[in-house]
Amino acid sequence: MNNLMPEPPSIGEREARAMARAIITHHFGSKPKRVSPKGGGITNFVYEASHPEGDFIIRMSPQPAKVKEYLKEQWAMARAHEVGVQVSQVLEVGADVVPIPYMVSRKVPGDEATHHPERMAILREMGRLTALIHTVPTSGFGHTFDWSSNQLSRRETWAEYLKRELNIEQRLTVLGANRMLSKSQLKALHATLREIESLEADTVLNHGDMRLKNVMVDEAGEITAVIDWEFCASNVAPYWDLALALHDLSVDAKQAFLGGYGISEKEVRDMAPVLKALNVINYAPFVERAADEKDGHRLEQYRTRFSGALDLYSL
Repeated sequence: MNNLMPEPPSIGEREARAMARAIITHHFGSKPKRVSPKGGGITNFVYEASHPEGDFIIRMSPQPAKVKEYLKEQWAMARAHEVGVQVSQVLEVGADVVPIPYMVSRKVPGDEATHHPERMAILREMGRLTALIHTVPTSGFGHTFDWSSNQLSRRETWAEYLKRELNIEQRLTVLGANRMLSKSQLKALHATLREIESLEADTVLNHGDMRLKNVMVDEAGEITAVIDWEFCASNVAPYWDLALALHDLSVDAKQAFLGGYGISEKEVRDMAPVLKALNVINYAPFVERAADEKDGHRLEQYRTRFSGALDLYSL
């Protein structure tokens, strides 16, 4: 008896576009005027559909398990909206109209904030919105939380989440094997992780990728929606979200974000070891990929980052 999971179906762009058209036709009772690709790739498809009822975004994936992620996003966005965060309205999640999971949401106005001239003001507002997201109470740790009735995949403690879902021991092995950290750095990282294993704090909703590319803004720089909730999770705040949000920002941009969040400068200094530790272990999959691809140049760049050579402020 073959117990292997079946391979997801191979779907071409033309077939995916036809599926997007069929989804809109089914739910709105008439064909869309236009369906245009909005990105994606081999395993993910995103389309914009123009219809007399409005403009919509359709996301689809040939991965059957993706329907759970769509349901998680739908739950998180609804809860975030309730506390005052601008999000896109999710209208439908399903896997019945077409043979793969899909999510339909209303298109939000604006463009990605990445290159907007008012980036600092946008970052301050992103910090404020992240603090609002952190007022949504959740239970458990990781990606299986209140949106799901599952019990066996729930992580009830931070230590369990680090060990079983984040696979922290494997990540530490990757960092050590590829000489990303000195012996003293590895020792300090282990010590910090042992300390945060015992963190006792209420769990809340975390966006998981609060960056400029995941914020839509209008011409004036007003945020119209926080998008891309794929990595949202239940976790302690503010450590997890801040470690992810801050890692690729300039010093001034970091302080703008943190000012919007409402953290004092002393609190920032106190939480720095935890933020650094989480940032470092989150790099492990990228280090592993570079090692697998034998990309020596990229590995050297990572070693420079981890050495502290690019930190021009602390001695």
